[in-house]
Amino acid sequence: MRVAVFSTRPYDREFLTRANHAGRHDLVFHEARLDAGTAIAAQGAQAVCAFVNDRLDADVLKRLHGLGVRMVALRSAGFNHVDLPAAAALGLAVGRVPEYSPYAVAEHTAALILTLNRKIHRAVARVREGNFALEGLLGFDLHGRTVGIIGTGKIGACFARIMSGFGCTVLAHAPEVNPDCIALGVRYVALPDLLAASDIVSLHCPLTPATRHLIDAPALAGMKRGAMLINTSRGAMVDTRAAIGALKSGQLGSLGLDVYEEEADLFFRDLSDEVIRDDVFARLLTFPNVVVTGHQAFFTADALTGIAEVTLANLDHFEADGRPLHAVSVERVVSAAPPAG
Repeated sequence: MRVAVFSTRPYDREFLTRANHAGRHDLVFHEARLDAGTAIAAQGAQAVCAFVNDRLDADVLKRLHGLGVRMVALRSAGFNHVDLPAAAALGLAVGRVPEYSPYAVAEHTAALILTLNRKIHRAVARVREGNFALEGLLGFDLHGRTVGIIGTGKIGACFARIMSGFGCTVLAHAPEVNPDCIALGVRYVALPDLLAASDIVSLHCPLTPATRHLIDAPALAGMKRGAMLINTSRGAMVDTRAAIGALKSGQLGSLGLDVYEEEADLFFRDLSDEVIRDDVFARLLTFPNVVVTGHQAFFTADALTGIAEVTLANLDHFEADGRPLHAVSVERVVSAAPPAG
């Protein structure tokens, strides 16, 4: 089957080609992001392979369908960038990678926490300049602190184990109770209670219409003053402008982001010789208590291997019986809605 692969970077080509070692599929790699203007590159393909910042709205899906595309293979667990009702109406199958390496994202989350807490980013810059003073680098013991986890699927549960290993008290809020978390001693509470009690709040749930800006101005006001917020899930979970306001007032003590709600025009590209035109993002980078990484939490060899292998499995199953191994349907959006409270 011919597959047009969009948003390709050298590592995508390497791992997808390795997973396709038998040569069953004809993978055609495109560096461009998939949108209405680049969809024409899929002409002659029966499937497209897309990443998190590719555009798969109704217009793009109609164009793809008109070109003969019948499947969308996502190289991601998230599917918020796909208009699922439009895909269903067109008869386009959508497959995703429900899990690859939960350790990759969970460990990166812990790395952001440690960086912010112990001011590692500032300390490294100081030492490079010959400044070995410790003023301004004071952190706190993670042992004994309370960590609130919103979303306890594979990644959230893995992160809970890591934080439990540090000796933290772990609270959680999720649509369903995860028995693995209960076994760790995690206590499930209502969202307002989690925000009010946690020294660190970490997001690990999918982006749906219901979870968009889950952390908004009222939620930030309900957090413990000076608490840390970490987001390695999807950028639009956090209202960035509200977070900036909370940082300015001191209500939010520090912020670690691996995702950003307007990241599509920024991340996965080298913009070091260009002016950042996103004023909100540029403002974020001025805070000494903010650390941003460019959507790299997933970026380990183990995770990329898993993503490539499951992506190829979705393509194999679709070619064999017309349905991806891990299909995504409209009903998934409803089931992914957060609980009340």
